[in-house]
Amino acid sequence: MGDYLRNLGSNLRRARKRRYPRDDLASFALRVGVSRSTLQKMEQGDLSVSIGRYWRAAEILDLTETFATLFVAEESLFDDPP
Repeated sequence: MGDYLRNLGSNLRRARKRRYPRDDLASFALRVGVSRSTLQKMEQGDLSVSIGRYWRAAEILDLTETFATLFVAEESLFDDPP
């Protein structure tokens, strides 16, 4: 689980820097509505940060469409019917 969360945090950091290159951590944290330290935790993939905070960051970065695909499972011929 740790690697996935660290990747999530790294992806957030890269997206933030790409979309808002002039924002430092404090400035982007204001956009998201979190403290600077919470944003740092998010960018480290800290499990203690609620999914709602990540969703808000995705909204700010215009990435909610890809965020919404987190739990989409491809159907398989071997799946049991619902």
